[in-house]
Amino acid sequence: MTKILIQGIKLHACHGCLKEEAIVGGDYMVDICMEADLRKPAKSDKLEHTMDYVTVYEIVKKEMSIRSKLIEHVAKRMLDKLKKKFPKTSYIEVKVTKLNPPIPGEVERVSVVISE
Repeated sequence: MTKILIQGIKLHACHGCLKEEAIVGGDYMVDICMEADLRKPAKSDKLEHTMDYVTVYEIVKKEMSIRSKLIEHVAKRMLDKLKKKFPKTSYIEVKVTKLNPPIPGEVERVSVVISE
């Protein structure tokens, strides 16, 4: 098995329970880990034999653009879409990080990690 990691996808989105978050939004970072048997693309050197990073990015970008109150909900939608698009993956992990969350006090980030 081989892992493909797509890390540090930075996006601005309007997730959260507060009215201000729906209007102003906030900054997020998404990390994806996908595991599959990639011996074929390693040998063939053909994009159609692997998981296209651009497609992964487009799925992440689209799901981040759909407002949710909880980042758990966003992460699960991403996981489901990635599983559907790349059925040969044996493992997918999605990490959604909200940077500078609106919490009283000094909190740099809050993350949710979901996997299957």
